[in-house]
Amino acid sequence: MGGTALAFPFVVTAKNTTKVRIAAVGCGGKGWTDLNGAARHAELIAYCDVNVAANRKGGYNLVKEKWPQAKGYSDWREMFEKEEKNFDAVTVSTPDHMHAPVTMNALQLGKGTYTQKPMTRTIQEARAITEAAAKAGVPTQMGNQHHSGLGYRTLFEMVRGGAIGKVVSAHAWSNRPVWPQGIDRPSGSDPIPAGFDWDKWLGVAPERPFKLDTYHPFKWRGWFDFGAGALGDMGCHIIDPVVWILGLGPAKSVAYEGPSPKPETFPTAEVLTYRFAGTEFTSGDELIMKWYDGGQRPTKKGTHLPMDAEVPSQGAMFIGEEGTALCPHGGMPRLWPTEKFSKLARPKVERLDHYKVWLDAFRTGENPNSYFGYAGPLTETVLMGVVAARIGSKKKLIWDAKKLRFTNSEQANSFVRPKYRNGWEIEGLG
Repeated sequence: MGGTALAFPFVVTAKNTTKVRIAAVGCGGKGWTDLNGAARHAELIAYCDVNVAANRKGGYNLVKEKWPQAKGYSDWREMFEKEEKNFDAVTVSTPDHMHAPVTMNALQLGKGTYTQKPMTRTIQEARAITEAAAKAGVPTQMGNQHHSGLGYRTLFEMVRGGAIGKVVSAHAWSNRPVWPQGIDRPSGSDPIPAGFDWDKWLGVAPERPFKLDTYHPFKWRGWFDFGAGALGDMGCHIIDPVVWILGLGPAKSVAYEGPSPKPETFPTAEVLTYRFAGTEFTSGDELIMKWYDGGQRPTKKGTHLPMDAEVPSQGAMFIGEEGTALCPHGGMPRLWPTEKFSKLARPKVERLDHYKVWLDAFRTGENPNSYFGYAGPLTETVLMGVVAARIGSKKKLIWDAKKLRFTNSEQANSFVRPKYRNGWEIEGLG
């Protein structure tokens, strides 16, 4: 049985024995969380955000207040140019469409990067970033922090330990989107708020008018040009344990079920069927995994769960030959049938600090647990489903991972690579 992941070697070219100096791209929302998480173990040298006025869940001015010694910028390109010699690593916490451009530039400068999930918005970007990271030989980490969490790490030990036997099939699901999808672009434009640079926020994306409460903040995820929908948001979290635990390689195919997408936004709900080559941890030559979002969940049929068992709003489930393991996203796993596993001791697993794992690599030279050599191929798998949802095709899309293309859909192939706006081209991307 096949299933070997694409191999991208990781070698740290030099070890940093002093405190790592970091820069941050994105200061609000998740950016605030990321720079605070990293700064617990490192020294913040510089930061930037295209919105220098707002303080929503963090923000430029709160960073300025908390770290007065760090230098603030509104353009990450200017920050990289002026501060290149002053920082070792960068956190990238922008909307999805800017993950790859910022990360690629950082890697080309030899900087370690912590990039939010999904690592990129398109498949080609994920492959290019993975290869660039291997070449740069610097510590990298994708921001799927539950990979370091107690729940999925415990689930790993249970399933890998053979508690439920060989895995027959798997499911992953999310209650997202919790933002608008399946909508059309609104007409007209609104005044751009003071302190917010709309052109820099657009970055590599095609130019369009600013509309209040439509794209920024947060609602960009449902738009093709900026995000990757519910799957892109949560797949790198919840599909992660399936790929990780079962040692899956690239998916062979993906098929979509759901409403036809609008011209510019992802559908309101979807079910995706992925097929992978089997591995030593699966019961056959092929492993089928289903993804659900928009409030849909797997049924209990074919599992070991009783009819009154609760299926959480988000989670991952492994159906094995001898039992079923279910782990709520952010929670702890349970095994069924309960009478069979009532005396099974929980594996002794520690929760890790996802940021510290990354920053420790500057000292140890060891792979961070979600370094780009792992996170890149995982992101590619997630983004296969994003492409299927984007075109709304009901047919099975066959994937050739080596050639980075679908063998039976040129329409799908048109979304494998990004198209960057004039003046924002990035070497090695697109």
